[in-house]
Amino acid sequence: MTSKRALSVHPYHAYVIRAVVGVAVVAFLLAHYDARPIFRILSHESAAWFAAAVALYIAGQVMSTWRWRLLADALKLRGAWTDFLRFYFIGMFTNTFVPGLVGGDAARAFYLGRRYEKMGAAIAATIADRLYGLLALFWLAAFSVMFLGDDSMPPLVTHPTIIVGVIALAGFLASPLIARVVDWLPHPIRRWGEIVLPYLREPQTTLLPIVLSLVLQVSLAICQWLLARGLGLTAPVELFIVVVPIANVFAGLPITLNGLGVRETAYLFLFGLAGIRHEDAIALGLLWFAATMLGGLTGGLAFVTTRTDTIDRVSVAS
Repeated sequence: MTSKRALSVHPYHAYVIRAVVGVAVVAFLLAHYDARPIFRILSHESAAWFAAAVALYIAGQVMSTWRWRLLADALKLRGAWTDFLRFYFIGMFTNTFVPGLVGGDAARAFYLGRRYEKMGAAIAATIADRLYGLLALFWLAAFSVMFLGDDSMPPLVTHPTIIVGVIALAGFLASPLIARVVDWLPHPIRRWGEIVLPYLREPQTTLLPIVLSLVLQVSLAICQWLLARGLGLTAPVELFIVVVPIANVFAGLPITLNGLGVRETAYLFLFGLAGIRHEDAIALGLLWFAATMLGGLTGGLAFVTTRTDTIDRVSVAS
């Protein structure tokens, strides 16, 4: 009984801890670099540029719905586009209140699996959607550092980024070989491997979803370039295509709420290397946090209008 109660309370504790850590990091940055000029910079943000960034962010999430549907289709989980769209936006809305990305992923997998009575396939497609999205992020970060970056980035940043990208590429190319050894793995690891086994055996089915993920990551960089333009910054878009994927790798870690504080710290360092003032970098990170939170809230309509009792029986078989 005690263990069940601990498990039910734990997510809320995690949410509070991550929110507090994120706020504490931001508070430290504001105190260290003087909050007054940062707030003054934020007050200069153009409403039109901010709205454009939010609109592009939401459009990117709609495109991500297509990616998720393609991965589900590879498992013969075929459903209406409107269902995938509603469930994806429910996941976005959930991520606004639940710590990390896992909460939103669990929500959309639950809705999809319950709707089509294929819970196993829904979970597999959702995990694959997250994993191949990260794969594209690692590739874009490595590519950007190698071909778009300049000498302002120190080896401490560029070398690990390239190494992670190369490892991610090697893992993708070795997918069929990895699929062969899944049966030999210990049971707990084998269970997770079997979830994405169809994608490992036929990696060609993931090529279009990976391309869509790359387009998404570039669009996220452009979103933040739009926010920078709204602040009056004239940095080239190429800089954002280099910095944003690297920062997203760190911001995606389940340390704080939606990367709050982690992203601002990464921007402070990375954009600072390119000559952008610390105050501008922190303001940009805060603006992006606000834009993603606002974008996530758009899923509230899907959340309140979607019934979870459409199907009475939940099948656990794929």
